[in-house]
Amino acid sequence: MSTGQAVHMNQGEGEASYARNSTLQSGEQNRMRPVIEEAVKCLIKSTKSDGKIAIADLGCSSGPKALALVSCAVDAIFQHYRADREQVPPELSVFLNDLPDNDFNVVAKSLVAFHESDQRIGLVTGGIVPGSFYKRLFARSSLHLIFASSSVHWLSRAPEDLRTNGIPMYDGDDDLRQARGPLVLEAYARQFKNDLNLFLNLRAQELVSAGQMVISVPGRCASDGTCHKNLAWDAVACVLNDMATREVIDREKLNSFYIPIHAPSDVELREIIEVEGSFKINKMVVHEPKSGMDKSSITPKMIALGGRAVFEPMLVQHFGKSDQIGEEFVRTMEQHLSTGRSEFPPPGLFLLCVSLTKMV
Repeated sequence: MSTGQAVHMNQGEGEASYARNSTLQSGEQNRMRPVIEEAVKCLIKSTKSDGKIAIADLGCSSGPKALALVSCAVDAIFQHYRADREQVPPELSVFLNDLPDNDFNVVAKSLVAFHESDQRIGLVTGGIVPGSFYKRLFARSSLHLIFASSSVHWLSRAPEDLRTNGIPMYDGDDDLRQARGPLVLEAYARQFKNDLNLFLNLRAQELVSAGQMVISVPGRCASDGTCHKNLAWDAVACVLNDMATREVIDREKLNSFYIPIHAPSDVELREIIEVEGSFKINKMVVHEPKSGMDKSSITPKMIALGGRAVFEPMLVQHFGKSDQIGEEFVRTMEQHLSTGRSEFPPPGLFLLCVSLTKMV
């Protein structure tokens, strides 16, 4: 499954849309704010902007939070120049990127409102840049600040060797599934390493010298006992297996459905960045997915609707269009979470936020 062909969130603004079911992703954006504000300070201190600063959000998705990260950065930049009245504020360009099938209609409306904000008129221009971030998107040395929140864990494709070796997406035999777990994780880790190396190399070409980048991904701690699992989609696999058992979806098709997501360990992420060599790690923050949020509002129903908003387009593409798939996915996941068959977040899943500076 190629990410460029298959991955986009549920469109529109209806009950099943990503726009209305991205509370957890919005929580992660809020936790990135202090890291972004630090990156802005570092950028202004160490980079010659020549009166212009260009900012890009890679994997912006859609909905009311599509501009949350660039808005945070723009506010931090304006705050700095308001405090130092002797400096003239720079002209800002903000770019929002996602795959071509993303709901850019909603993004465009948000971008217009953002641009017309009183304090930003004449200082901020904006644009939409559709395309995979596993390809070059911007001119060489044209960007100063890049964000990627809950997006780089999406791979360019699921590991091909799982299909060629006949390893199903979910083994019904618990012992066999446990035995194959390390092989599956290793295959995903190899694909993630290849993709992240490419991502870092491309961004290093697009950033100016000493440009800043902040990435946030779901991940694992190497010191945790559950680190051998690909926790990012275990719960989804369990739900789909249940649906296949009840013949809601086809078992044979499930065996070949490989979700292109990898949750790296903190050690794994750090090692890839350091070996690739284009960036210096400023800091890496590890936190729980629900930290800073009202935990009473995170119900099984809310989590299930969020899962549908993310995965339904892939399910429809692979298993065929059916009104029953999305609704049954929500019902089954909600039941699993309510009865303890699945947990969210699964034990051992954390969120990793890393701040980077492009090497001179």
